[in-house]
Amino acid sequence: MPAQTIAQNKAVSVKKEKSTYTKGRVVWRGVCLPATVMILWELLGSTGILPAQLFSSPSLIFTRFMELVQSGEMASHLRISLTRAFLGFALGAFFGLAAGITVGVNKKAEEYLNPSIQMLRTIPLLVLTPLFIMWFGFGELSKVLLIALGAFFPLYLQTFLGIRNVDKKLYDVARILEYSRLDQITKLMIPASLPNILLGIRLALSTAWMCLVIAELLGADRGVGFMIQDARSFMQTDTVFVGILIFALAGKLSDSIVRFLEQRLLKWQDSFKA
Repeated sequence: MPAQTIAQNKAVSVKKEKSTYTKGRVVWRGVCLPATVMILWELLGSTGILPAQLFSSPSLIFTRFMELVQSGEMASHLRISLTRAFLGFALGAFFGLAAGITVGVNKKAEEYLNPSIQMLRTIPLLVLTPLFIMWFGFGELSKVLLIALGAFFPLYLQTFLGIRNVDKKLYDVARILEYSRLDQITKLMIPASLPNILLGIRLALSTAWMCLVIAELLGADRGVGFMIQDARSFMQTDTVFVGILIFALAGKLSDSIVRFLEQRLLKWQDSFKA
């Protein structure tokens, strides 16, 4: 084997080891703060400085979590909440992306639709919740539509801004290459605005989780939000914290998935990484 090939293989091996080490170090640094908070929380709770009725210790929360898992109650509530969140987000993301592309590529559509959408975007979703219940009842439809509405606006706004921020020279090149309107959208506009679209998806996911909590707290008989509300009525602080942690972990997981997609799809970006 030539010496040059051996040197290249060694360089690749060293680069992989360094990348693995760096990733492990980043994960460790990300865990430091939550671990420190948990240790302090447990110490303060076990010594009685934090009242157990208001601040259940992490050990009690974990014990309660295992009880809910073993009884099957957690799986039942979580399945309902995940279904609502997925359906609402999918519906809102679809229409948000479609509306953002339509308004972004069409000046007349912007003049007709954008002012009204921007006005609706400023209305707090909590204000609309009673109206959705009056219109659609306490069933699943009102909850899914509320989540969809929350997911719609971030993705619409980021898609619209992404398309409008595409370099005009790229459109000139597309015209020279005689791209059709569909080719301009699929091969130029969407790929060039992908950073904004992925950011919109991340924001839409966080808003969808928030709307899910609102919907389940105000009018539901199943779901993690209902479990939190029911536990609050009986002063079961450990169950309330379990529900909060479930939402936190679900939101973090969904955000991490989108960040993974960003790393895969946006490799071409040469941006500052600090």
